Amino acid sequence: MSDATPVSIPFGKPMLGPEEAEAAARVLAGTQLVHGPVSKAFEEAFAARIGARKAISVSSCTAGLHLSLFSTGIGAGAEVIVPAMTHVATAHAAEYCGAKPVFVDVEPDTGNMSPPRVAEAAGERTRAIMPVHYLGLPCDMDAINAIARKHKALVVEDCALAVDATYDGRKAGTLGDVGCFSFYPVKHMTTLEGGMVTTNDEALAAAIAKRKAFGYDRMLGERKIPGVYDVDALGYNYRMNEVQAAVGLAQIAKLDGFQKARARNYADLKASLADVEELTVFEANKGKSVSSHYCLNAVLPRNGKLDRADIMAVLTAKGIGTSVHYPRPVPLMKFYSEKYGYRRGQFPITEWLADQTISLPVGPHLAEGDCGRIARAMKEAIQHVKKTS
Repeated sequence: MSDATPVSIPFGKPMLGPEEAEAAARVLAGTQLVHGPVSKAFEEAFAARIGARKAISVSSCTAGLHLSLFSTGIGAGAEVIVPAMTHVATAHAAEYCGAKPVFVDVEPDTGNMSPPRVAEAAGERTRAIMPVHYLGLPCDMDAINAIARKHKALVVEDCALAVDATYDGRKAGTLGDVGCFSFYPVKHMTTLEGGMVTTNDEALAAAIAKRKAFGYDRMLGERKIPGVYDVDALGYNYRMNEVQAAVGLAQIAKLDGFQKARARNYADLKASLADVEELTVFEANKGKSVSSHYCLNAVLPRNGKLDRADIMAVLTAKGIGTSVHYPRPVPLMKFYSEKYGYRRGQFPITEWLADQTISLPVGPHLAEGDCGRIARAMKEAIQHVKKTS
């Protein structure tokens, strides 16, 4: 099977149209490309969307995670609790601050950090807990917040895949002290690249806003003399530009339709795979948590008798785009395993998911009948691999 086989149903696709192009063109026809009114309008619209008091646009979700820790003084000697099953950016944010990420295993039916493991890992050095809403399903935030309160730790939600996800009726990004979102091209909405930080803490919002722009004491519109300012805090260049914000505003206007399509596609694909005994498929709702339906994870058996690479090769040959979330437990990636000495066997659930999960598309780019086609291709792939293994 050739790697050059064309994929007719991609895993993800940015849903851009003339509205985004026109919004970008309006900004480009003007004179202000950063620190402008479009970014502020985008921040206000996003904050209103999720019910947060403040939103701060940033260059990426990673930048937002870093700023959330950095702006609260977390640094050397601090420990930050992170799920082993996440994108490496979550742990990197702690490393950027000189803090130590402390990894915990996840739940087998959600992929979310396990509160009992968090409780075991928390100690006198714990300064933050970073729940990652895996594939858009919110973590058990009541339990996590209770642990955080006990240890006076900051709760930073990694909402990279969780736009519009809810927990007990409240949206992700409002469930802890601060939330960080990603607008990468294939996420629920895009700004081409970029992110957003949300919080109900106005002092924290101001600190993050200052530190995303070098630590200026006066922003562009606040300077009495153009070009004259002071710097009273260490900061970074983590700004979002006006073109990205304009695209984001156009995307928010389409988000209801995008989300309805994702929920429908997830339900259709899950139902179509219900009779495949070899697969574990996570529920979209659990307890107080309702997913944002980023993708559907089809998890192969723990015994490893079905080789994931072989299954994915068959799917590719049939034109079905796939991905993996995530390919290896972060503590077992070379940088972290060599630095901290983590070894296989320490995170059994994460190791199973990392080895055996296949992410299938449910985005709004799917056409009618695509969910059935994806399910048929998965069933045929499993049968093919069983016969040839």
